[in-house]
Amino acid sequence: MTNTAFVGLDYIFEIVHPDGKLARSAKSTAQRGVIAVANQALAIARSKGWLTVLVKLEFGRGYVDQPNGSPVFGRARELGAVGLDTPGTAFHPDLDDSLADLIISKPRVSGFYGTRLDATLRARRVERLIIAGVSSTLTVQSTAREAHDRDFEVYILEDACAAVDQAEHESSMAMLKAVAKLIHLQDLENL
Repeated sequence: MTNTAFVGLDYIFEIVHPDGKLARSAKSTAQRGVIAVANQALAIARSKGWLTVLVKLEFGRGYVDQPNGSPVFGRARELGAVGLDTPGTAFHPDLDDSLADLIISKPRVSGFYGTRLDATLRARRVERLIIAGVSSTLTVQSTAREAHDRDFEVYILEDACAAVDQAEHESSMAMLKAVAKLIHLQDLENL
């Protein structure tokens, strides 16, 4: 049996709720039913004894780790977005974060950058990652590519991901086929 972890990325208010300050993908997230699929995936992962991890974007107090020159993060402080312990970094109200064994904050796009994700996975001898999140084009792509380069077997739970629109999502999924296997919720039972 392959030791597996489910890693859900950036299902936070600021990104996936329509009232979030960085919610470019919120409409697509709702249309695709991403939060409901993520909840089901977390429950299945828990029932199979897999490690369940939720990773969220969150800058430190005073935005000390915010990359000011970044096109994607440069205005975070100005917008008052994704600051430590702010309401925007809370998970979407419909996400059942109690199903997560571990919650990790990240200061960049990738779930690995500047976090304890890799150390946790190695400590648990995880070999296979099921990755999902918003957005498909940023955090999912970045984390999946890095997981691949860290020698994990990578799966993308396609129906628990979203981007700004369906075309952008599909383009991202097509690119990820080079480093990951695309699966859907019903496939989890057979892994």
